[in-house]
Amino acid sequence: MDLFIAIFTGTIIAATPLIFASLGELVVEKSGVLNLGLEGMMLMGAAFAFWAVISGLPMPVAIAAGALAGAATSLLFGVLALTFLTNQYAAGLALAIFGSGVSAFLGRGFGSTPIDALKRIHIPLLSDIPVVGPLFFRFDPMVYLAIAIFGLITWFLYRTKGGLILRTIGESPETSHAIGYPVTRIRYMAVLFGGLMAGLAGAYLSVAYTPLWVENMTAGKGWISLALVVFATWRPLRVLIGAWLFGGMTILQLQGHGIAVPSELLSALPYLATIIVLVIISQNRQMLALHFPASLAKPFRAAS
Repeated sequence: MDLFIAIFTGTIIAATPLIFASLGELVVEKSGVLNLGLEGMMLMGAAFAFWAVISGLPMPVAIAAGALAGAATSLLFGVLALTFLTNQYAAGLALAIFGSGVSAFLGRGFGSTPIDALKRIHIPLLSDIPVVGPLFFRFDPMVYLAIAIFGLITWFLYRTKGGLILRTIGESPETSHAIGYPVTRIRYMAVLFGGLMAGLAGAYLSVAYTPLWVENMTAGKGWISLALVVFATWRPLRVLIGAWLFGGMTILQLQGHGIAVPSELLSALPYLATIIVLVIISQNRQMLALHFPASLAKPFRAAS
């Protein structure tokens, strides 16, 4: 039972940054924009959150700093892709490289001293229930925040007029513009929200998941988050389930069960799973076409 609890809680914690980043990218892609710069935005969020903590700022302020750093970085992408109409693939890749370089430069002054990690919540009575308490009521606040944001995004996309407008813009920006919706402004808001979520994901990595600065600490989680959106066929519930699945693979330790597996293979397991899942999903073209935003990555210029 102790092993099960350890695996379950480890899975939920490892999945949390993926949930933040993937849900943010889901909203961005629902608006018809493809931002491949998740890795860079997450690294910027991680760097600024860590800097805020070692500067003596309170943990909530540090997390907010990381989120705002991700949003500010995404604004660069927005200017390139939405104002100057550059290729979204190229702009996103450039953002990933930019975030990696800037975070590495900032991290030179951080040293290798660990910080006090984000504290877990202890809920009176509930946290002390055998088995149930450790499984559900002993996580840090950002784990619960990720679940809450999942619920809010699901409600917004499918139960509000704003969500319908966002999805309509992702399908046909020309039609949306013709009936009076500010396509570019709404896409900017979606891009900023995606950056905010990526910044939260990065902040979680540096102040909770691994409270020690390590260069390129995202280790490809931004790319996995991008793949998760496709794996989920652009649906929030599948993003949540997929994040938990990949989180479980991240903490899987087969050696503990007496199976001799090279550590390098275990480290590569989440990325191998990403490739396999994408290959399988790409075979079902009907499912992809059913949920794929029709205007994804296509530039939009308002008719004068």
